[in-house]
Amino acid sequence: MNYKMIKTVIFDIGNVLVDYSWREFFDQFKLPPDIYERLTRATVLNEDWNEFDRGVLTTRQVLDLLKENDPQIGDVIDRVFENANGLVTRRDYAIPWIKELQAKGCRVLVLSNFSEKALQDCADAMDFLAYVDGGILSYREKVIKPMPEIYERLIAQNDLIPQECVFLDDLQQNLDGAAAFGIHTILFRTKEQAEEELRKLGV
Repeated sequence: MNYKMIKTVIFDIGNVLVDYSWREFFDQFKLPPDIYERLTRATVLNEDWNEFDRGVLTTRQVLDLLKENDPQIGDVIDRVFENANGLVTRRDYAIPWIKELQAKGCRVLVLSNFSEKALQDCADAMDFLAYVDGGILSYREKVIKPMPEIYERLIAQNDLIPQECVFLDDLQQNLDGAAAFGIHTILFRTKEQAEEELRKLGV
């Protein structure tokens, strides 16, 4: 395998190009510790939270589903998620890094489990999307990582040769899904660590 042939860099978004800052977001509401704990269990730590990213249900339907997990704090859930600005926060290196990779001749795509609500409410943190060359946000496709369909669609929609691609994600299960299609993978921990691994691939 000629590792100098990487032509496309694919980024996950959360905790790679932005911070997924749900703890800080919740903190601003100054909730009692017991309510805070119940809120996390009913929402961000509950499997139903994935329905935001899957995009099959409306935002209202997902919130109603989350409220069913702890009906007694339904009013808190409504208040907290009325506007999710701050749930996702900017990493200042995102745009410069994208431009740097493009200057090296790489196409830059995104592949992320991401919700329409987070995209709309956190638009200020998502400004880097104007600079990428395409990709997939899960809510638009109604499938989420690591479902094989999301990788199949990314490859087909962008005419990718998997062996010429590298995918950076902070979750191993999502990388395993990509690797099954022959895509090179990097488990993201820090930008510096990821850049070093990209250099090893000739990027």
